[in-house]
Amino acid sequence: HYPMTMDALAAGLHVLCEKPMALSAQQAREMTEKAQAMGVKHMTFFAWRFEAYHRYLHQLISEEYIGRPYLCQFRQVGGYGRDGQYAWRFDRKHGNGILGDLGSHMIDLAHWLVGDITRVSAHLATSVARMGPDARPLSTPANDSALLTVEFANGACGAIVVSAMAHMAEREQLHEVSLYGEAGTLELNTSTVEFLMRAVRQGQTQFETVTVPDEYMLGVDRSLPPWDQFYMALQTQSIGDRQFIDAILNDRPVTPNFEDGLRVQAVIDAALESQRCGCWVA
Repeated sequence: HYPMTMDALAAGLHVLCEKPMALSAQQAREMTEKAQAMGVKHMTFFAWRFEAYHRYLHQLISEEYIGRPYLCQFRQVGGYGRDGQYAWRFDRKHGNGILGDLGSHMIDLAHWLVGDITRVSAHLATSVARMGPDARPLSTPANDSALLTVEFANGACGAIVVSAMAHMAEREQLHEVSLYGEAGTLELNTSTVEFLMRAVRQGQTQFETVTVPDEYMLGVDRSLPPWDQFYMALQTQSIGDRQFIDAILNDRPVTPNFEDGLRVQAVIDAALESQRCGCWVA
């Protein structure tokens, strides 16, 4: 999204940019610095931050539910890359594979819920021979599965797993966040058809099912499937693109912004370098 974003910023426009911001941290850094210099509002659209379950998860963490984090796991898998057909996301000329697609979401969640990632060890896989836009074998395929082991600045260790190669049947995609800390555990498991959020504190012997409070569900029909609830919330609450517009109208700060997008892009760059060199990368 680098060329169009830079043009929009040069014209003095506020910019909401899809994730991932760019093809490299250098491009994302230029976009961020330009937005800051122009004094405009800027947002990177990490959609999971606006979803009710994740917002409540963030609140519980802010209230020290798990205390000091020990182990944090993030996983999102689907099957939309299994057919081997061309998609720009899986072409290295245009994207960074599933690492840039679903991986950018999970990296941002890790930053938001746990803290800064300082080191990465990555294994990136390309599982199928993919066709190019000319119906010939693609010469520059990008990864379709990615496994990242990460270290956080606060001492926690983590794992981020994303794939477009998992057959999920009626669930379509599976999304999981598991956070284990000194004071307790929080687990979130969701797909297009089911949702479960559980928690247990140190000293308790059984997990409890967590219900998201009503203030997070304003205008939302709880009887709908989880992701349909999210789409409804995007239409009825000041989140996502509505939050971006409201920030412009009321001159308020915006999050997640380009700085958040740049932090994610730096981790993506480190993961790509880790795959190349076979080592940990800061």
